Amino acid sequence: MDRMNINSYIDHTVLKPVTTLADIKKICMEAVEYGFAAVCIPPPFVKIAADMMSSTHIKVATVTGFPFGYSAIEAKVAETVLAIIDGAHEIDMVANLLAIRNGDWAYLEKEISTILPLVRSKGKVLKVIIESGILLEEEILKCCEIYGRYGVDFVKTSTGYAEKGASVEAVKLMRANLPANIKIKASGGIKTYEFAKALIDAGADRLGCSASVDIVKQANAI
Repeated sequence: MDRMNINSYIDHTVLKPVTTLADIKKICMEAVEYGFAAVCIPPPFVKIAADMMSSTHIKVATVTGFPFGYSAIEAKVAETVLAIIDGAHEIDMVANLLAIRNGDWAYLEKEISTILPLVRSKGKVLKVIIESGILLEEEILKCCEIYGRYGVDFVKTSTGYAEKGASVEAVKLMRANLPANIKIKASGGIKTYEFAKALIDAGADRLGCSASVDIVKQANAI
């Protein structure tokens, strides 16, 4: 297997509920050392990370509606506003999974039509997490249709908290059914360079990884 420059695809991630300030500092320093695309961290640490990353090209991403997606739209708006004020460049929002599973596509459209203009007005990036590992194929396809039509920046496979994370099959399905200008972020359970490369080959533009350093070391060993 040929080695690719995997570093620039990675959002170096820590989202565990017991994340410490030391974890955040470590994530940020590793992101600088390895040249990752972004750090993806819990909302309360955005301001600190933004300060640490201010002199670098590395983006600060955070999550909203995490991890279950069923926060009210108003709550997601508040989370988004605060994240942007604190310095986040990218918002990884969990879609309302209850709406998806219940086929309430009107709600999903209301949610994205409220959040996306807010993010765009501040020149930030929106990634919508659909939790592909626990959705039916037709639900994934409907999400691709809606988010493709609204023109989000990324559709993201997973939170990492469901029983199944990213898969090559889901990424291929999403790539085949999203407009070319909409990117894909694969996340959840990516622990090896081999799997990371397979996801990129399938169409992923970004990878959410907590095992980022291990993946890079595996790549360097090839």
